[in-house]
Amino acid sequence: MEETLNSSSKKKKIAIMAFVIIIAIGTFIAVSYLRYMAVHISTDDAFVEGSIYTVSSKLPGTVVDVYVKDNQLVKEGELLAELDPSDHAVKLKEAEAALNAETSKFSEADSRLEAAARALNEYHARTAAAKANVELAEANLTQAGMDIKRAENLFKNDAISKEKYEKTQTNYNVLSAAKKSASEQLKQAELSVVTQQSVIRQAEAMKVSQASSIRQKEALVEAAKLNMGYTKIYSAAYGNVNKKSVEVGNRIQAGQPLMAVIALDDIWVVANYKETQLSKIIPGQRVEIKVDAYPGKIFKGKVDSIMSGTGAVFSLFPPENASGHYVKVVQRVPVKILLDNATEKVNVLRVGMSVVPTIFID
Repeated sequence: MEETLNSSSKKKKIAIMAFVIIIAIGTFIAVSYLRYMAVHISTDDAFVEGSIYTVSSKLPGTVVDVYVKDNQLVKEGELLAELDPSDHAVKLKEAEAALNAETSKFSEADSRLEAAARALNEYHARTAAAKANVELAEANLTQAGMDIKRAENLFKNDAISKEKYEKTQTNYNVLSAAKKSASEQLKQAELSVVTQQSVIRQAEAMKVSQASSIRQKEALVEAAKLNMGYTKIYSAAYGNVNKKSVEVGNRIQAGQPLMAVIALDDIWVVANYKETQLSKIIPGQRVEIKVDAYPGKIFKGKVDSIMSGTGAVFSLFPPENASGHYVKVVQRVPVKILLDNATEKVNVLRVGMSVVPTIFID
């Protein structure tokens, strides 16, 4: 009987000790977990994001070549596809021909302006010579006037013959006519200067108009060259080709998506943390990232920034409480996490992968 009691007492003690040990271990685990969670903030609502470049044409046209296929790795600036350049080549030739014609007209207008300027200089010289002739004729006529007066007095006194008096009077009449002729030539020369100045103004206006027309034609040539360049479609980034929807012979429109290039060297993680966790998150904190596709592999990064609004605010249909019945739900705020440069070079992550980031709180 005593042995049975002792055995039962021992079992109770062992059970109590085991219970105490379990409680101690559980308490230790709980405290350790709470201490860990105090300095480690984790979420499984996180995904890999990246820059996705939609490739489209700036021009409508027919596709004559496609140089890539789905999931092909391409470099920045690599030729992806090409449109038929025939129509744009014709337009370029037409624009260049129109430019050459305007350039020829401008050269002709410039030559006419130079010729008009030379003619104006000649008319100025003729005007100066005509003025000199008028002055000379006036001087000769003045002298002839004095001579005729003296001859009249002498003839009245029978000091000279009638023949000499008549010659003096004839000379005066000739010089008077010469002055009138010189004055008329001066008027014609001055009128020629005015006319030629008008011609020069017209030539200058024509030259300005031609210069403006040349600039317009040059702009058309540049536009045609740009359109020729737009017939070749290049990659905007280093990455993989995805969602290719174009084939040779397709007729496409301007802005129509042809494919997408996902930049492999420009990826990051967007983690949606609870709003109750944000008070401990600041930019620059160290992050360890587990990726579902690579069990056991740890990627490293750091907190870059916190979005200014919750995910619900930027959704297509933001929630609104208009019925009066409200249930409080903890919101999630996107946090952008940048990967280390060494990690980015591995190029093993793909946009959309599920990840579990853990932020280390100092």
